[in-house]
Amino acid sequence: MSSAEQNSTSSLLNKFEKLSWRPSIRDSGQFVPPARSGHRCVADNTNLYVFGGYNPDFEEAGGSENEDYPLFRELWRFHFATGTWQQVRTEGYMPTELASMSAVMHGNNLLVFGGTGIPFGENNGNDVHVCNVHYKRWNLLNCRGKKPNKIYGQAMIIVNGYLYVFGGTTGYLYSTDLHRLDLSTREWTHLKPNNTPSDLPEERLKLSNDICPGWRDFMDLIPSGQEVFICGGYNGEMILSDLWKINLQTFEWTKLPALMPEPAYFHCAAVTPAGCMYIHGGVINMSGNRRTSSLYKLWLVVPSLLEVTWEKLLKTFPHLAQLSTLQLLSLGLTHTLIQRLK
Repeated sequence: MSSAEQNSTSSLLNKFEKLSWRPSIRDSGQFVPPARSGHRCVADNTNLYVFGGYNPDFEEAGGSENEDYPLFRELWRFHFATGTWQQVRTEGYMPTELASMSAVMHGNNLLVFGGTGIPFGENNGNDVHVCNVHYKRWNLLNCRGKKPNKIYGQAMIIVNGYLYVFGGTTGYLYSTDLHRLDLSTREWTHLKPNNTPSDLPEERLKLSNDICPGWRDFMDLIPSGQEVFICGGYNGEMILSDLWKINLQTFEWTKLPALMPEPAYFHCAAVTPAGCMYIHGGVINMSGNRRTSSLYKLWLVVPSLLEVTWEKLLKTFPHLAQLSTLQLLSLGLTHTLIQRLK
C-alpha cells in the first residue's frame, strides 16, 4: 500500500459518521426502528442486527400498535451495502425478556440469553433463544446441566465453541458467577474460581465498570481483537461521549480523540469482523428521559484497502444491489462481495 493510500485509510480512524435519522421518516422506503434503550446489537460483514429494547414514551414506542409497550419484541437489521433498515419478520417463539439481555452472533445464528421484562427485575429469563437470521426462525435451545440464575445485565461471549456468561443481576442481587455452555453438547457448567472471596471481582452489571479512568455506568463494552473499547455511559452527574480502549496484553488504557456526536447511555454497540464499530440508540437526555434512534459508525482499526474500495464502490454505484448475480459476476465482483449485497 502506498503512503497516499495509508494516509487515506488512516484518516477514517476516530471519526464518527451518522447513518440514520429520526424514526418518523422513511429511509429508502423503509421505516427505521423507533428510539430505544436497553437493547442489544450484533454485527457480521453484511448487517447490523438490533433486538429488543425499551421506551416509556407511548407515541415513540409505537402507540397502540405495539402490543409489548413499553418494550420492543422485534428484530431489525441495518444492511450496510444499501444503508437501509428492515424489520425482520421471524417465525417461532421470540423471547419476552426484551431489556438488558445478552446477544452474540455465531455463524448465521443470533444467540440471546437472559434479560428482563416488565416489571424490571421481576420477570427475568435464563433461557438461550436462537434465531437463524438466514431462515428467520427462532428456537429455544434445550440445555442440560444447571442453568444460571434468571438474570439481566450480564456479559456474554463465545470462545472456541463455548458460551460464557458472567455477572448480571436478579434485580435484587448482583453476581460474579461465571457459567459456560458447551454449544456442542448443550450442557451448562458453573465455573467456580479457586480464589478466596476477597480476591474476586465485585458484583456488577455488564454495563457497570470500575476499572476505567473514572467511574461510569450503562456504557457499552466492545471487544475487538486484543483490545476492548468502551464508549459513552453515565457517571452520576452527566451523560458521557468519550471513547476509550484497553490493551489486553499491556492492560494500559488509552483515551481516543473521537467523541460520540450524541452523548448516550444504555445504548448498544457492535463491531464487524473488519473492525468497524456501530453504535445505536440509547438515552440522550436525563431530565426529559429522551431516547434516540440514531446510528453511527466508527473505524476502530485502519480499514483494509478492500474495505475502503468497497465503500467507495457502493457510494459511486448506489444501485449496485439491484443487479442480478450474473450481472455482478460479469462486472468482476467475487461471490463473497456479492453476498454482502444481498
